[in-house]
Amino acid sequence: MRTGELGFWWRSLGGQPPAREPLHGTVEADVAIVGAGYTGLWTAYYLKRARPSLRIVVLEAQQAGFGASGRNGGWVSGFFAGPARVYETGGRRRSYIALQREMFATVREIGDVLEREQIDAEFVAAGQLEVALDAPQAERLRVHASELHALGFDERDLRILARDELDARVRVAGARLATFSPHVARVHPAKLLRGLAAAVERAGVVLYERTRVRELRPGEARTELGAVRARWLVRATEGYTSSLRGQRRTLVPINSSMIVTEPLPPAAWEQIGWEGRELLGDAAHVFVYLQRTLDGRIAIGGRGVPYRFASRTDGDGRTARATVQELRRKLEAMFPPAAGAQVDHAWSGVLGVARDWCVTVDADPTSRLASAGGYVGEGVAAANLAGRMLRDLLLDEPGELTALPWAGRRPRSWEPEPLRWLGIRGVYLLYRLADRSERRSGRSSRLGALVDAASGRR
Repeated sequence: MRTGELGFWWRSLGGQPPAREPLHGTVEADVAIVGAGYTGLWTAYYLKRARPSLRIVVLEAQQAGFGASGRNGGWVSGFFAGPARVYETGGRRRSYIALQREMFATVREIGDVLEREQIDAEFVAAGQLEVALDAPQAERLRVHASELHALGFDERDLRILARDELDARVRVAGARLATFSPHVARVHPAKLLRGLAAAVERAGVVLYERTRVRELRPGEARTELGAVRARWLVRATEGYTSSLRGQRRTLVPINSSMIVTEPLPPAAWEQIGWEGRELLGDAAHVFVYLQRTLDGRIAIGGRGVPYRFASRTDGDGRTARATVQELRRKLEAMFPPAAGAQVDHAWSGVLGVARDWCVTVDADPTSRLASAGGYVGEGVAAANLAGRMLRDLLLDEPGELTALPWAGRRPRSWEPEPLRWLGIRGVYLLYRLADRSERRSGRSSRLGALVDAASGRR
């Protein structure tokens, strides 16, 4: 089993391509974007399409896709992070509903861009199955479906599947029922990243790699190799935001880990099913997420060690053996026919989380500093919408997107250490205890509800 090395997705492509040139000296631009992940590249893509004359520079500390954009589970999800009550503050229920509809449309938008730019990213609009592995999880799925339907959505957007309906799609051991939504697609994360980076370069965007930005000031992004002076600066650093001066408590890096099996034999797939290649997750408090890859593997991810003191992040994505074993146990419990499969690769990455667990897209017209992030692991699709919102905000073209409740949000900072470490580690520890309690008792855990309320996660 291999571990680290940025993960299986890049390895399946033979590794990352040769690094682009770093910045040398001082450069002038109209827009400087810090971070060459999905947020930074989508923002550059849409800005350049809207205004081809713009001089756009993207600065990346490592290589494009080094972070979560190249290490995620490949979910292009029309759902997004954060409790509805936060987005609906100030009577914005209508704009929250508009946000959900726009996120559903974003999945189609990404598919359209891939077709237009001729990017083969293994995009399959197969939908998402969320399975209940015990009675409390089943109740949570019913409540979620009822809440979405109360907003005016219907069974074409999310519907309950009985056990026999689920089995007709995929056979998950112990499943009680499931929900299905068509508004989720599967993708190869590194292929998407590689193709998107090539598309923005064809459009004339300049991408500097191995160029770490230390500080953002109005009109200037400062690095050890020089500076970029620009009319607008965009922070698109997500889980690595804490590395910028003055941003230590803006977004915390939450760790997520994955393993992928060797290709399963045909006999195993005959027992499992999963011919539709839907994205798959469970409804636990500490949940897992899975996909069936194009070459017949199962990739499964979960939180592992969720947070490291002082917002530290790992570079090469090496994964603790205990985390690998935990994910393997979960995989084998859900899919006994996969029990004999070898784990081919394990890796980890970080995602950004704001204090209220909600997404933020902001552009200050006074300082001309803009930012987007806080996707809580839903960034493959959310970054696309954020990029289009930033386009409209930077070009001062208000409209339907800039009226969405992600725009202009500035959540409070995270607590200083050691409170931050104690709080985050404590939340995930208590969630794990709640899951254990629910498996033993078959009843919803009061502890889980208390942690939801105390953390602000739901």
